[in-house]
Amino acid sequence: MTGRSAAAGRATVVVLGGLTALGPLTTDLYLPGLPAIADDLAAEPAAVQLTLTFSMLGVAAGQLLFGPLSDRFGRRPPLLAGLVVYTLSSVLCVFAPNLAVLIAARFVQGAAGSAGLVIGRAVARDRFQGVAMLRFLASIALISGLAPILAPIIGAQLMRFTSWRGTFGALTALGLLLTLAAFGALRETLPPQARSSGGVGATLRAMGRLLRHRPFLGLALTSSLAFGALFGYISGSSTVLQHVYQVSPQTYSMLFGLNSLAIVVMTQVNGRVLAPRFTARSLMLAGLGAAVAAGVALVLLTTVWDFGLAGFCPPLFVLMGSLGVVLPNTAAQALSLVEPQTAGTASALLGTGNFLAGAVVAPLSSVGGRPSAALLAVVVLGCGALALAAYATLCRPGRPGEATG
Repeated sequence: MTGRSAAAGRATVVVLGGLTALGPLTTDLYLPGLPAIADDLAAEPAAVQLTLTFSMLGVAAGQLLFGPLSDRFGRRPPLLAGLVVYTLSSVLCVFAPNLAVLIAARFVQGAAGSAGLVIGRAVARDRFQGVAMLRFLASIALISGLAPILAPIIGAQLMRFTSWRGTFGALTALGLLLTLAAFGALRETLPPQARSSGGVGATLRAMGRLLRHRPFLGLALTSSLAFGALFGYISGSSTVLQHVYQVSPQTYSMLFGLNSLAIVVMTQVNGRVLAPRFTARSLMLAGLGAAVAAGVALVLLTTVWDFGLAGFCPPLFVLMGSLGVVLPNTAAQALSLVEPQTAGTASALLGTGNFLAGAVVAPLSSVGGRPSAALLAVVVLGCGALALAAYATLCRPGRPGEATG
């Protein structure tokens, strides 16, 4: 590899990392400002959480649009279009006059921002396979994984100097920066001869084939349920930590960042240390087992034994670390089952399932209108147990693993 091609490869990783970071940044940057949004817009806290739910619904719907479009027209055009819409919808969030407008803008923002998520995974499938794909995904995750660590910290600091609207101003600036970076640094990875030539009907048929492919379906369900555990934590942790355990927004952001660090570290360990030495199945079972164990501990420490904040945080750290193993392995295994011309569609199904699960699970941690650490623990345990059951049932050894598409 020449110096110029190596530099181009590094630029691709950096930009794709930034694009995949849009998802957690969009979700996490404004979390410390949720109580302020409720006060400013005269809304109930449970209603304000709909800004998170509809953002995730937007991400889910957007991937079903951008994934197939990237299979048909290449990766660059849909990606750039999504970034432009993301930037404009972020401006609308800044000036939203009421909660209804903010929720609608968050939906569009999530849908447009999903272009980076779905197309980033498709680019990985275009360029790599097997362990090489895991390493590439790990490189992207190293950059994008900093987002959930830094976002709540930055958001909390922004709240000291500006209002919650300022956090959306920061997302507007980021959207513009990434649009310019993607335009200049990203090259097309899907040549015209490898693109899908069909329309909506062909896309629906490809989705049907993928969903009938038992190993792919099992991995998609496992990924979605694991994401459910993640978003159950994300949506409930701000309220539980600040209202139940009485921590400040700054302390909350530090705890949130520490847990996010567990995902980043384990993603790197998984891609660079564990994947070359152990089978994907053994890593998946170990990661899912750790997630279930963390959920059990969390339930016990919030319902049977009351250790306060000291009992609440360690199981969440273990849970986040386990997801750093589970999530990249499910994505890499699932994308290895498909041909390049359906990689965008497969990536869309994976991502849509993930964020639909997140949208369904997010409100559960505040059912009843009062924050509850025990309820959050039950949600996390339920998602982890179902993910383990889906993987063990549908992804058994010996199942056919040939490419589909």
